[in-house]
Amino acid sequence: MGSVFKSIEGERLVRERYRAFLDRWPVPREEIRVATSQGETFVVVSGEAGAPPLVLLHGSAANCAMWMGEVKAFAEHFRIYAADVIGEPGLSAESRPSLTSDAHAVWLDDVFSGLGIQRASVLGVSLGGWLALDYAIRRQQRVEQVAVLCPGGVGRQKIRIVFEAMLLRSCGPWGKRKLMERVLARPPADPPPALKAFADFVAVIHKNFRPRMVKLPIFSDDALRGLSIPVLAIVGGRDVMLESLGTKRRLERLVPTAEVLYLEDVGHFIPNQTGRVVEFLRRNVRAAAQSR
Repeated sequence: MGSVFKSIEGERLVRERYRAFLDRWPVPREEIRVATSQGETFVVVSGEAGAPPLVLLHGSAANCAMWMGEVKAFAEHFRIYAADVIGEPGLSAESRPSLTSDAHAVWLDDVFSGLGIQRASVLGVSLGGWLALDYAIRRQQRVEQVAVLCPGGVGRQKIRIVFEAMLLRSCGPWGKRKLMERVLARPPADPPPALKAFADFVAVIHKNFRPRMVKLPIFSDDALRGLSIPVLAIVGGRDVMLESLGTKRRLERLVPTAEVLYLEDVGHFIPNQTGRVVEFLRRNVRAAAQSR
């Protein structure tokens, strides 16, 4: 398999910028490298050692820097394990096993075991949402609850954006900027410095990284029906990548434990949901503790 980066210099630049973000991690952290069947996995750990474990799985073409604005709120209540997903522009191995196999579940088995986690809550975004649901379906005994934002694998993956991406990428920097706006929404005219720095980092990633060019497998009705743990899904009605209404309807029909929030005027990027996610996770951790 070739590198997920377009060049050695591009890889160096992305990882250099990523390191700068990690140096500004807003809470005390520990960096751990876990040996897995897919190669080394990089994990940022924060929060009190005795707090309930929460595993964070970021989206495609991203890394743990995407949690910078939320990790402080999560770490107040949980022991946070933010993993760089394999095959993405972080510090984990570049391995990309088939999404149609159980390879990613086996990978997460190794991550959990390497970190000493028996059972944890899992929060995932987009591709990370697919990974979280896939793991919960295959390893329900290891997952306390799942929270997902714009998750793949439930509603239909839209095709039109693929052709738009091909066209816009051929239009140079302007087209790439427009493509990012289509997927992640247009940034404010005068963004705060932290947001501008992150947007610039995302642009660097997209310039130097080769994203996955595969469709995320759709979970079967039987697979979703088998979920009996608490599930929170937050989806946007204007998502250009995933058919959010289908996600909402399938989860409500097939997963009795699911809470689904459908935000009609929101796209694939879903901001300002940290408080809602924390409330859901804490509520179910308390309920689980009381039932034991």
